Amino acid sequence: MKLRTMTEADLPAVMAIERATFPLDAWSEGMMRGELAEMPRTRHYVVALVGDEIVAYAGLAAAGDQADVQTIAVLDKHQGTGIGGAMLTELLAEAGRRGAREIFLEVRADNPRAQGVYRHFGFEEIGTRRRYYDDGTDAIMMRRKLGD
Repeated sequence: MKLRTMTEADLPAVMAIERATFPLDAWSEGMMRGELAEMPRTRHYVVALVGDEIVAYAGLAAAGDQADVQTIAVLDKHQGTGIGGAMLTELLAEAGRRGAREIFLEVRADNPRAQGVYRHFGFEEIGTRRRYYDDGTDAIMMRRKLGD
């Protein structure tokens, strides 16, 4: 597995993963292009490759002393292999390089597997956003302090 910076040429593969991973609330290609347009100023997006195939992607927004995990998606058949953790490690490192003192994220309340990964990486639950997702599912808000 190899990580590299996401480019616009990666969008067909990334959007296929997006739709497969988040069928109820997938981002549009326009939204993803908007994120990439902010690189490297306020965004950092990476893709994970197994051989020549893009199997996952992740993105970070950073401004001032705060950063947000925008998204992490791993194809079903590659979940549980450490790819998500490797991408999260990269996002945390980039947040640190950009001077962030804390990093935030939202995770679906009905996704205990992702919540467990985030807790393993030191994130703590700080609140709930009721009916945050398009299908009415709550989002759990999490935070990790950096650089203490």
